[in-house]
Amino acid sequence: MKIGELAAAAGMPVETVRFYEKQGLLPAPTRAGNNYRRYDAQALQRLRFIGNCRALDMSLEEVRILLQFIDQPSADCSPVDALVAEHLQHVRERMAELKALEHQLKLLQSACGHAAPHEVCGIVLALSEGAGVGPARRGVHSQR
Repeated sequence: MKIGELAAAAGMPVETVRFYEKQGLLPAPTRAGNNYRRYDAQALQRLRFIGNCRALDMSLEEVRILLQFIDQPSADCSPVDALVAEHLQHVRERMAELKALEHQLKLLQSACGHAAPHEVCGIVLALSEGAGVGPARRGVHSQR
């Protein structure tokens, strides 16, 4: 199948397929006589695996480790279990951070509650002074 067909079958954009190829997660495909990339069912299976890992918020490095395991069928699976346990701990830590963030945002929201000019808005004043903004994870959206 061509790259567009592969991407559609995997449920992701063509650019994502190319990205995974560049990252070395998806092997370079064979080329047809017209120089088009040609993918087989194994590439689709691997791409779906990558997509499933990413849906679980696994990093590219975690995916790479899992793919290395898959490429060695006789390897012991205990490193895979350890990787998932570590990822689960990371998720738990992020959940705790998000709970703290939720609490901070609730406190900020309680500083206002009515329409007012921004000069007297409790939220804007608190953010300007740094009140209610914890030091732990500023810029969470740009992380990872």
